[in-house]
Amino acid sequence: MRCDECSFVYDDLAVVDVAATLRSVAPRYGARIAGASDVEVRTRPRADVWSVLEYACHVRDVLRIQRDRVALALTEERPDFTPMGREERVVNDRYNEQNPGVVADEITEAANTLASAVEALTPSQWERTGIHHWPTTTERTIAWLARHTVHECQHHLRDIEAVLEANL
Repeated sequence: MRCDECSFVYDDLAVVDVAATLRSVAPRYGARIAGASDVEVRTRPRADVWSVLEYACHVRDVLRIQRDRVALALTEERPDFTPMGREERVVNDRYNEQNPGVVADEITEAANTLASAVEALTPSQWERTGIHHWPTTTERTIAWLARHTVHECQHHLRDIEAVLEANL
């Protein structure tokens, strides 16, 4: 699987590298947030594009949810992963009203927690599955889920760069 927008190739990331990659990408969010003004992190360049802070909150929540999904897949056979409600969370959780510094710290904490969880997986556990509902409903392995999470983190850093550039 390959992302046409950012060129991320899922199979190019070995599962043994997922934890280190998660740990290395998290601080980049803090750096981007700290390097921008409050207006820059909260401004949407267009109505249909999230702000820097909204992308950051989304990534934090993805990391947390994926950790829960890994745990669920380890305890249940083929669990049905409830969709995260990404668009609803932006509004209901007031992403754009959250404290950017706190969100940056929470991304690091969530990335480290997920990284620790995947580091502990055995080879057979990487192959455990659950039903994932994005982009289509299909059975996915924990390995795919972990790679997809890295993709989300890296892809949204690219989105943040585009928002910051548009807001200049």
